[in-house]
Amino acid sequence: MENWIAQIDKTTQNFSDTFGELSFEQLNWKPNAETWSISQNMEHLIVINESYFPVIDSIRKDTYKTPFLAKFGFLVSFFGKTVLKAVQPDRKKKMKTFTMWEPNESDIAIGILDRFRKHQSELKNIIQNSKDLIEKGTVISSPANKNIVYKLEKAFDIIVTHEQRHFEQALEVHQLMKKKAAKN
Repeated sequence: MENWIAQIDKTTQNFSDTFGELSFEQLNWKPNAETWSISQNMEHLIVINESYFPVIDSIRKDTYKTPFLAKFGFLVSFFGKTVLKAVQPDRKKKMKTFTMWEPNESDIAIGILDRFRKHQSELKNIIQNSKDLIEKGTVISSPANKNIVYKLEKAFDIIVTHEQRHFEQALEVHQLMKKKAAKN
C-alpha cells in the first residue's frame, strides 16, 4: 500500500514540477490531432481513475455483483497481468483507450493541475481505505468491460503504472513543444 501512495505522490510531483509553470495554451498544445495535450493526459487519468470509485463504493455498500468470470482464478490472474503489461510506461506499443476514458474536451480548462492534485489526494484516500478489501482478495471487473476481471490489488498496480505511462506521454508532448518553440 505504501508503494502505491509513494508512486502517486511521485507522479503528482512530476506533473507539478514539470508542467506547473506552463500557460493554458502550452498545457493544451498538441503536435497533431492524434496526440493528446498535457492537459488531456491529466484529464484522462482523472476520468479513468474515478471510474473505479463507484466500483469500490458499491463493494462497500454490498451492492456489487461480482462477475461470473471472477470465479476462475486463472482468468483473474491472466487479465490482471495482461492489463498491467499493457499500461507500462515504456510506451513501445501505442494503445487506444475505451471511449468512456477519453478526455472530455480538446481544450481543458485552466486549473487542470489543481484538479489533478486534488484527484490524486482522493485516490490515495480510496487506496488507504481499501486495505480490508485487498486483504480479502476482492476481485472486480474493469469499469470499461465486465468481462475483464482482476483483483483490486492489481487494479491499484494498474492505476499507478498507467499514471507513469501518461506522465511519459505528456513529457514527450512537452519536449516536442519546446523543440518547436526553439525553431521559431
